Amino acid sequence: MGHTSRRRLLLTGATTVTAAGLTGCLGRGGASFDSVTVAYVPIYPNMQHYVMEREGYYEDIPVDVTIERFSSGPNVVKAFASGDVDVTFFGITPAMVLVDKGTDAGVLAANSRNGFKLVGTTELADLYEQEGAATFGRFEEEQGRKVRFGAPPDGSVPDVVLRYWIQEDLDVGEMESVIDKSNVPPAKAVQTIQSGDIDATMIQEPFATIIGRDDDFGELAWSGNVLENHPVTVLFANQQVLNDSDVARSLVEQHVAATGFTGDSPDAAAAHAASVIGSGVDEDLATAAMDSRASDFFSDPHAITDQAATMGEFVANLGNIEEPIATADLFAFDPYDAIQE
Repeated sequence: MGHTSRRRLLLTGATTVTAAGLTGCLGRGGASFDSVTVAYVPIYPNMQHYVMEREGYYEDIPVDVTIERFSSGPNVVKAFASGDVDVTFFGITPAMVLVDKGTDAGVLAANSRNGFKLVGTTELADLYEQEGAATFGRFEEEQGRKVRFGAPPDGSVPDVVLRYWIQEDLDVGEMESVIDKSNVPPAKAVQTIQSGDIDATMIQEPFATIIGRDDDFGELAWSGNVLENHPVTVLFANQQVLNDSDVARSLVEQHVAATGFTGDSPDAAAAHAASVIGSGVDEDLATAAMDSRASDFFSDPHAITDQAATMGEFVANLGNIEEPIATADLFAFDPYDAIQE
């Protein structure tokens, strides 16, 4: 696919955004719509963004594109809600929260699914293999404390899937009564579990690959078996973008092209990811992680609607949103469907 530059691509560093709330006005004002700001958090599941940036695909978007890097999902949510960014690569559950709060926006494309592994110390993994759901009670009896689990903050996709595993899949009670959870960002999960500060973690690639090489740790479960084909990250855009069919369609076209590039040239895609993510993620590690079953990249938003609905019901039950988000309110299918015709 040819990529002839038509617009400027503006790259900015990490930004700090203050938002008054989750219902801020979308858009940055002005009568013309000649630029978009694309935000991302540097995590492996946002693979399409790294390809789009490094391969120059953003240059085919018919408006100026500014890229902003954020250190965490909550910061992106605030920036999106306040209108400081127009398009984001982030988790499906933050998208649900924004729509639930009245933000006019929608999911244009999926990015990834089944993206986590639940890993623990070898002792815990062996106990889980023997005891299954009874592991947590047995551990507490033997150790005099609950299993210490590290995962990203409450409401994030890995947090929701972890809760789903404990409360729905294993059916052993509310998470807080079963484990002691601490907030551990993805890039620090390896260091935290290796230091002995936690017994287990919900971990994504490429960090799951690092843990998989260490004989001191073993896999308890894969999220694709906990909630089959659950979405992880998505391409999410505000109403201004959705209302401009040329821009919305172009974003999806380049996203689909990036997914195709990732499938056809996984080593090159991994190298692009490593060059952007940092946090100790080198090219060899990013490439090795491509072989993981927790690395599943695609674009079709229709492929995640049922799973998003299941997650939405669960998130609503947790109290993170008022009620499950209807598919028609969460997804914007038209741009993707248009390029399939």
